[in-house]
This record gives sequence, structure tokens and C-alpha cells, in this order.
Amino acid sequence: MTRQIVSVVGGKAAEDANASTYDSVNPARTAETVASVRLAGAATFAWACSMASAAQREWARVPAPVRGRVIASIGRLVEANAETLARLVTDEIGKPYAEAMGEVREIVDTCDFFLGEGRRLYGQTVPSEMPDKSLFTFRTPVGVAAVITAGNFPVAVPSWYLVPALLCGNSVVWKPAEYASASAHALYRLFAAAGLPDGVLNLVFADGATTFAGLDQALTEGTVQKVGFTGSTAVGREIGALCGRHLQSPCLELGGKNPMVVMPDADLDLAVEGALFSGFGTAGQRCTSLGTVLVHRSVHEEFVGRYARAVAKATVGDPAGEVLYGPMLDHRFAERYEHYLGWVEPHHAVVTGPTGRITADNPRGGFDGAGGLYYHPVVVDGVRPGDRLFMEETFGPIVGVTAFGGLDEAIELANRPGYGLSSSIYTTDPAAAFRFRSGIGAGMVSVNNSTSGAEAHLPFGGNGKSGNGSRQSGQWVLDQFTRWQAMNWDYSGRLQKAQMDVAEIIPDLEFRL
Repeated sequence: MTRQIVSVVGGKAAEDANASTYDSVNPARTAETVASVRLAGAATFAWACSMASAAQREWARVPAPVRGRVIASIGRLVEANAETLARLVTDEIGKPYAEAMGEVREIVDTCDFFLGEGRRLYGQTVPSEMPDKSLFTFRTPVGVAAVITAGNFPVAVPSWYLVPALLCGNSVVWKPAEYASASAHALYRLFAAAGLPDGVLNLVFADGATTFAGLDQALTEGTVQKVGFTGSTAVGREIGALCGRHLQSPCLELGGKNPMVVMPDADLDLAVEGALFSGFGTAGQRCTSLGTVLVHRSVHEEFVGRYARAVAKATVGDPAGEVLYGPMLDHRFAERYEHYLGWVEPHHAVVTGPTGRITADNPRGGFDGAGGLYYHPVVVDGVRPGDRLFMEETFGPIVGVTAFGGLDEAIELANRPGYGLSSSIYTTDPAAAFRFRSGIGAGMVSVNNSTSGAEAHLPFGGNGKSGNGSRQSGQWVLDQFTRWQAMNWDYSGRLQKAQMDVAEIIPDLEFRL
């Protein structure tokens, strides 16, 4: 039976009388509807923000260590329901089950890290320049966080926002991607089962334009103090501009054109393995997916040959099985990917064989992709700086290859597209690794590892077209969901004026030995 899903505001189902319906389908079997979702209007989104604002004041009064115990309960609930949640993710977005289980594990890891942060929301005691006076700093919650997430990581990435935001004493209005609604609703239920008070976490299903209008209204009404957004660079710019008009700094985690540099001394088998996983895992639909492999000319031909053979051997198919990747996330991404394939130019060389959708007339070996949104993996050699395939993000199973002559050139090429999320270098030379790290504009650098992969206790985020420098995960994300408050306490019994009533000790600066 198809799930029937509606928004949840203040702990209760919230459905607009004139709401439209969105069908979230299984991209591996597009005839199968996973969930029928009632989409809310802009007024519902704004109302959810006002409900969250009212609930936040009481939630902030709950001692932070107690909030940490709630986060611990969320982790245990997710762990106990891991297989069910992972299967739902696989059914709804076509992510291979092993990857889906890894995604669910990341929620548990995030909770395990942050459960202790409730006892470590430290401020400082600061010495004053005047006697009988003490200075303090405190972390305080920002208020209401409006969180808007993509669906390629439908449960892990939302947890990067939800867990620290709630731990810090904020309330949240979460708008997930429509095509991942069932996964989002399941995650919401696990959070709610941990004992969150009504209104502290609210779930609103809406399309992009409606969400933007509702967010604009909520910001105008003053019921949102922080916006978190994971998605495309184009939409991130619009959200950044909207927040800027309200003197707010959003947390933006956007797209990437992530480079991998292969040096002459690289372990080519290891580099090929990394390029295979980061280029084609999740069908290339990660913000950290490999965009361009930059290969030293001395090993270019050998690398490309090995890479093409590895891609040819990789299994594409039913995400319930042991495959490198399954289908595209949704029809919209399949259509967009076909547009990217149009960027292949005459001077390019497709070294992996067929391109386009896998069908009976265009099969991949014995697999005809029947009923699903499956696409051939594509490696394009001969990509030049300035080509669209080099400069722009391609969300799908396509990787470009470009040759270079020296490390300085490789760093310049890696930075040229203007993104700055993830990067990778394969080398056995520590000096090259550190030169690359200092020269690359990416927020994340891997050495002898792929461009994909995050751990819950490291900062995640990008620069340039990939974000505004904000970071998720680890202790660094606390700066997104708290504000520093300073307090001075003067117990001298008199008014002491800073920089004026300061005791001065006079040195003899003319003294010489």
C-alpha cells in the first residue's frame, strides 16, 4: 500500500485544504509509488516557523546535558531501526543498500558525537583589565532554524543540521526534498519518538517556489533566525540573497566540481579504485562526486586505460543487490543528466562505450534497465579547460579526464572552475601532498583517497561556488547554531569605565644595560 504523507507542525498533521499531491516513485521501478505526499503552501511553512518560535523558548530552558540525552536516544532509535530505514532509502531514491546502510550509520555517528556536546557547550571566563570585575562568554541558541535539504542523502545530511541545532536549544522547521519524502517522514518519526516536545521539530513538505515564499514571509515576521540549505549553487545564491536582506548569514552547502590529481608516483590501481567510487557511487549524484581527473602526462594513457577497464567491469543495476550504482534519483535528474551528455564535444573521447539511458536497445551487457532510470557510466578523455564538462557541475555518472604537466599547473586547473568543496591527490610524496593542500581552494582535501566520504567529527563544507564558508559536522557546526553572548559583572561598588579607569604601570623605557 502506498504511504500517505502530510506535513507535521506542532506535533500534529498539517494539511492545506488546497494542497497539491506529489508522488514519490521508486526510480528503480518507476511504476511503483513509494509515497503520496500532500504539499503545503507558503502560509503553512510560515505558520510552522511561528509554532517553532513559540516552542523554542521552553526547549532552550531544558538543560543542555538533558538535551544531549535526547540526542543519545535518537541515535539508539536510529540504530534499532537501521535496516528498515536503509531499505526505505533504497526504495525511494535508488541508493544501493550497502550505501544506504552507511548513510544511516552516519546518523548514529553524528548522534554519538553530539550527545556529549551537551556537556561541552563551553563559554569562557575572561580576565578584566579592571579590579573586582569578571568577564564571561556564553553560547546561546540562535532561535528557529529553517532547514532545507536535498534528497541524494535523504537522512544523513539532514541529521548534520537537525542534531546540532536541537542540541544547542534551537527549534527546527525542516523542508526535505519531495522525491525523498517517505525517508524524511520516517526520520522525523524517529526523532519524535525520542521525546522532543511538540513544535520543537516540524516537518513541512513543499515545492521549491512555495518554500522560498514561505521562508521570505517567516524572515519578514522574524520567526527564523538561521537558514540551513543543501542543494544547488543557483538556489543557494537566491537563499543567500534573501537572508542577506534580513541581515542573516545562512549555512550553505552547495554543489561541487571536485578534482582528483594523479601524480606520476601515484599508485594507479588505488587511484582508479578511488576514481571509480567517487565518480560513480550514487550514480555520480553526490555533491562530493568526482568531476575531473587531472592526470600527469607521464601516466595519462596508462591511467585512462585502467580506469576504462574498471568502469567496464563495474555492475550497474538493482540497488537491492551488490552494484556500484543504481538508478538516477528521480525523473528530473535523469532529464538533467541527458542535457549534460550534450556537452560532449567532437574533441572529446568517450572511452567507456555506450552513453545515455540503459534500455533493451542500449543495454549494458545483459542488463537492459527495464522499468528504471538507469544510465551508462561515462568517462570522457581530452576535456579542456573552458569546456562546459570542465567548468560546470554534472550531477550524474560522467567523469572528465584532463592531462597536466606539473603540480602547479594541476593546482591551477583544480581551482579554475571556481567550486571549492572537495578535492583529492594521489601521490607518495609528502611535499606534493602539502603543496596541494596549501594551494587548493577546497574546504576538504583527501590524500590517496576519493573525493567522497565524510566523518561525523570533521568539518564538512566548501568555498566559492560550493558554499559561503560555513561548516557542518564536528564542533565547528556549533558556530552555526549558537551565538556568542558576552557578560561583564562589576562587583567593585563603583562605576568603572573600560579603557578609561584602568590602572597604569609606568615603565622606564629609557633604561639600558
